[in-house]
Amino acid sequence: METMAKDGAAQEATVTPNKDVSEDNPKGYTVIYVLGGPGSGKSTQCAKIAPYFGFCHLSLGDLLEAEVETGSEYGKMIEDCKKEGRLVPSDLVVKLLQQAMQGSQNKKFVIDGFPRNEENRAAAESIMKIEPDFVLFLDCSEEEMKRRLLNRNQGRVDDNINTIQKRLKVYFECTLPVINYYSAKGKVRKIDAERSPEEVFEAIKDAFFELKEHGKTA
Repeated sequence: METMAKDGAAQEATVTPNKDVSEDNPKGYTVIYVLGGPGSGKSTQCAKIAPYFGFCHLSLGDLLEAEVETGSEYGKMIEDCKKEGRLVPSDLVVKLLQQAMQGSQNKKFVIDGFPRNEENRAAAESIMKIEPDFVLFLDCSEEEMKRRLLNRNQGRVDDNINTIQKRLKVYFECTLPVINYYSAKGKVRKIDAERSPEEVFEAIKDAFFELKEHGKTA
């Protein structure tokens, strides 16, 4: 499911990956990546960011789950990846995100859970022609992430201890290098995500106000 925020209102859209997608995106996008380990609070914070700053929230997890619910071959492949704690192939991920962006009237996007590895990052730059204006890194210890994942009890296939261990391994091996890549470019804003959601959001506001001062979120 895609959560869109426009003038403070939430909208929903369904995206299917088999539509022909142009490789040329409209200019003028503002893109913020929100990265962190599983259970670090990415979706929680993006749900606050979108209406507060007028961004369209694109959750990779929601887009993938929506595809699973269609029962398509893509959906079955995604479900298998989630059960095994593996990452979904980048070509499918990029198609889902690109269609969601092209289907939105908003040109300001806060994207959580993407890019999850170097292949995702390279695909975004080469196919979608986008780079983030900055990256929010929700920093959370492994112990705290495990505790949150085991306690949230959402009935997800990837919320059991064995799969959680695999997801954390993927995060440390695949996603942290992406965060380090953007950190070297001076684009990462590191946020202590072990605090309460309200305290975390106050810290995030500072990063967005900095962006606004540079004329990117007006």
